[in-house]
Amino acid sequence: MATPAFEEIVETFEFLDDWEDRYRHVIELGKAFPDLDPAFQVPAFKVEGCASQVWLRPLVENGRFEFQGTSDAMIVRGLIAVLHALYAGLPVADLAKVDAAAELARLGLDEHLSAQRSNGVRAMVQRIRETAVA
Repeated sequence: MATPAFEEIVETFEFLDDWEDRYRHVIELGKAFPDLDPAFQVPAFKVEGCASQVWLRPLVENGRFEFQGTSDAMIVRGLIAVLHALYAGLPVADLAKVDAAAELARLGLDEHLSAQRSNGVRAMVQRIRETAVA
């Protein structure tokens, strides 16, 4: 259940053979991702469990999920952009149906992220899923 934006990232990763190229691509995604207004970089939007500073601001418009986010680490900004591609635009009711671990495994992220980064990604996914419950 991946969005077209996520499928585009998957296709790019299939084209990039070397993990370092993929890593650079994730960083480029983060650089291109719109920054979160500092006014929203507050405890209410901070994601606990990440090694870096991470803020996600969920938005729901017309029953569809969207979010803004940022991090003080470029690779994490890129991971936020990847999660945005995975979830943005989905109906809120479908957020819990996304198997984020399986989708991210298609990118090989599970094999190449440190344990701390993997925990951070899980924390971000959990925060997104909490939006569906709320």
